Amino acid sequence: MKKIKSALISLSDKSNLKSLLKILKKNKIKIISSGGTFKEIKRLKFNCVEVSEFTGSNEILNGRVKTLHPKIHAGILNKRNNKKHLSDLKKYNYENIDLVIVNFYPFENILKQTKSHEKIIENIDIGGPTMVRAAAKNYNDVTVITSITQYPELIKELTTNKGSTSIHFRKKMSRLAFTETAYYDSLIANYFNEVSKVDFPKKKIIHGNLIEKLRYGENPHQESAIYSQNENIKIDKIHGKQLSYNNYNDIFAALTISKSLPKNTGTVIVKHANPCGVSIHKNNIMSFKSALACDPISAFGGIISCNFKLKKDVAKELDKIFLEVVVANGFDKNALKILKRKKNLRIIDSSNFPPSQSLKSNSFYDSMLVQSEDKNIFSKKDFRIVSKKKPNKSQFDDLIFAFNVCRYVKSNAIVLASNKSTVGIGSGQPSRLDSCKIAIDKMNKFIKNKNEIVAASDAFFPFIDGIEKLIQSGVTAVIQPSGSIRDKEIINFANSTKTILVFSKTRHFRH
Repeated sequence: MKKIKSALISLSDKSNLKSLLKILKKNKIKIISSGGTFKEIKRLKFNCVEVSEFTGSNEILNGRVKTLHPKIHAGILNKRNNKKHLSDLKKYNYENIDLVIVNFYPFENILKQTKSHEKIIENIDIGGPTMVRAAAKNYNDVTVITSITQYPELIKELTTNKGSTSIHFRKKMSRLAFTETAYYDSLIANYFNEVSKVDFPKKKIIHGNLIEKLRYGENPHQESAIYSQNENIKIDKIHGKQLSYNNYNDIFAALTISKSLPKNTGTVIVKHANPCGVSIHKNNIMSFKSALACDPISAFGGIISCNFKLKKDVAKELDKIFLEVVVANGFDKNALKILKRKKNLRIIDSSNFPPSQSLKSNSFYDSMLVQSEDKNIFSKKDFRIVSKKKPNKSQFDDLIFAFNVCRYVKSNAIVLASNKSTVGIGSGQPSRLDSCKIAIDKMNKFIKNKNEIVAASDAFFPFIDGIEKLIQSGVTAVIQPSGSIRDKEIINFANSTKTILVFSKTRHFRH
């Protein structure tokens, strides 16, 4: 146990301060403070010594230098059982500071509020993190508090131990304090990388807020949690069971596709992070029915993402099948009434979920792969018609739609489409030919009335066999990236079969 006799308080967030001051007063703890915190403590009618009076040095540089003083840091950092330290304190007439209560300038909130570099820089706290690190380092003798959420625990500790704190408590607060300073510094470092347009600095700092500890990971024997670089993940669960690791994985996969579709249009059905049906039919019910028709068996127990506000008519259709999660850009009250009849169905509002702008990463033991997201918006200028036969507008639109979906399918990926809806998807095969066969088999199994079919491939066909298989199944137009040494053979084959062939300038693997 360590008795607390003096406390230094410096707060940006001054809420809930009164309850803290009461317990300090009850235990006759001397309070030292500065600036706005000093004024607030006095306003609340508690005794307090101003930092400038305590140190004998005035605040300078418009408040940039207040607590950066040897009397402050010697009082925090000295080892109470070290004779040399005690001698130094006595020599310079310094005294112990046993409790440091600090929260930092709101750098993270300022980033959200302004683009002004000058204002952002002025909200980088220097004195606060310096005191916190000093107190956290000297946790054997000093208690450090870095968040108003820790006040109740401190109050309980002081009450239980009659003005003292235990080593267990101090060590825990030290751990939280170093986490807080590391997180704060990571925000600053990443801000400077961002304004300097440096995506891949020599040292990469990742930070995250715990959103939720999940029941388990991909399997029940695995532990898991979800973190976000923001305070939340921009999706709102409004009904249903707790989301699982796999639910989140599928939701993000579905939203990545949904947000690439035309505004307020389109339905995506995902199973195990792969789309099993996508449609951008302008009629919302037809969009859902077309996406479902692509592979109704795989859709069972899947996740559906509607890139529009979900209303009663679509909700009635969704109610007919078993789904784990329904995601939409909002729900009207009648749709919610229908969907909520299934108590376990997770209902997610994604109205505030933004299209991906950030880097994406995959971790492997102590290594991490980082890359920019594949989020280019396709237009006709990104493609080159290489066949003698040219696509009409409807065919070209279907080709671009299929190619866009294709980049979100696990490689090797083949997508068959008709009338802006997928009719067959082949995914995740080591052989592109096998992906062709799977997509064709799905189409033949589930699509009865076949209109004009187009096909998209996420990478070039290395041999004629894949594109030949597609044409034999009824495909009349193919879109694929260029780059194979056999591109000319593929073009000649397309011309010999009177097939439309369009080359993309970019490849779109997704592993």
